[in-house]
Amino acid sequence: MITFDHVTKMYSSNVGLDDVTVKIDKGEFVFLVGPSGAGKSTFIKLMLKDIDVDKGEIYVGDYHVNKLSNRLVPQYRRKVGTVFQDFKLLPRKTVYENIAFAMEVLHKPAKQIRKQVPQILSLVGLSDKADKYPNELAGGEQQRVAIARAIVNNPHVLIADEPTGNLDPATAWGIMDLLNQINMRGTTVLMVTHAKDIVNNMDKRIIAIDKGKVIHDSKQVYDGPMEEDDMVKGGGYE
Repeated sequence: MITFDHVTKMYSSNVGLDDVTVKIDKGEFVFLVGPSGAGKSTFIKLMLKDIDVDKGEIYVGDYHVNKLSNRLVPQYRRKVGTVFQDFKLLPRKTVYENIAFAMEVLHKPAKQIRKQVPQILSLVGLSDKADKYPNELAGGEQQRVAIARAIVNNPHVLIADEPTGNLDPATAWGIMDLLNQINMRGTTVLMVTHAKDIVNNMDKRIIAIDKGKVIHDSKQVYDGPMEEDDMVKGGGYE
């Protein structure tokens, strides 16, 4: 499903990724961890083709990502759902409208939208919040809306970038239960996180990166550095 084959990315003299080879199978749930500046954001940006490799090959499903033309990038990104720490919801749209919008931009039929959005709202436990606006929701509820929006078009892969970073522990575990449900439905989940308690208590594969290299890849408990990342600013690197 996801293959990084000897991938290297440099930012001037700074290492983003250094000869990284990783394969993630269809239907896996994988944590991507490591300290600030380790290379996690570079990994995600390369996967989304926000930036290009210097060396190596990247494959996601049937797509040879680093060979994609600009014309095909939007098509490819429809197959990859993304969830962020800061939700990125549209404040003037209701919960229902936020989720429906993800289908509308792909010109999905209105009949399909009316059928599918309620189903996804039920999956994420927000059927009774459809008419609420983001500012009327708790943080965990907003993140559930963001997840619903990310999966409403049935992506093959879901990238969750620090999805519990702004949430209290109890709410965070609720989000993890939801991501686990989504994974059990067949979606490959790649989650970037610094939450060591979550990582070491879910019996999932853990890929740890430090200084651009993979230093750990197994289900065994990871005891290396995982401090909270700084925000990656434009032109910066991680």
